[in-house]
Parts: sequence; C-alpha cells; structure tokens
Amino acid sequence: QVQLVDSGGGLVQPGGSLRLSCVASGDSLDYYAIGWFRQAPGKEREGISCASTRTTSTWYAEPVEDRFTITRDDDKNTVYLQMNDLKPEDTAIYYCAAVTSVSCPEIYFRDKERYDYWGQGTQVTVSS
Repeated sequence: QVQLVDSGGGLVQPGGSLRLSCVASGDSLDYYAIGWFRQAPGKEREGISCASTRTTSTWYAEPVEDRFTITRDDDKNTVYLQMNDLKPEDTAIYYCAAVTSVSCPEIYFRDKERYDYWGQGTQVTVSS
C-alpha cells in the first residue's frame, strides 16, 4: 500500500501563491489517481482537484479552477498543487489522497469516500 506525506503549506497574503507537495512511498504512483482535498474549520472535507496517472486527465472544483493547477511527477512519486491568487476563503488544512485506480473517479472526484489513502494534511492560511 502507498503512504502519502503532504507539505508546503504556510501563511500567505491574499493574492499570493503556494505550492503543495504530496510525496508517495511504499508503492509506485503509477497505480493511483491522486486527489487534493481541504477542510476549513467547522466544515466538511471537500475535494478540489484530481489527476489520473501521468496526468492524462485532471479535474477541478469550481472554487479553484483557473487558480489551482495539479501536476504529477510520477518518476519522483510526487504530486503538486500550485495555488495562485489565494483568497482568505482558501484557508484550510489541505490533504492529498490516493484512489487505487489509474483514473480519477470522474464526476465523483470530490467524494472522499472514493479514496483509499490519505496524507496527514498541511495548513494553508491566507490572511493579511
């Protein structure tokens, strides 16, 4: 099974950027689609993006499309989430997650129940 470690969070001003990383070990990422989720205080964990193996397809939730970009370097067993034009409402703990499939769950990519393995989370705070 795969283990995931996510990192790269921090404090950033509105309009700023961050890049999150999700490093996998224990198995090749070639067997897993990877999603990014976030959970703000008092809210449900929500799916925001997913990339199939070799980034052959990607999915984005409406609040982040055009601002966030998911990429994969499967040779390095790493998935990235580039976040630009950050807003205070992006403040949350961000998690990467793996689904045991080469493809994202497509229209269900935001459903956390579809994912099998999770990182520990990294805090992103957007504030002036």
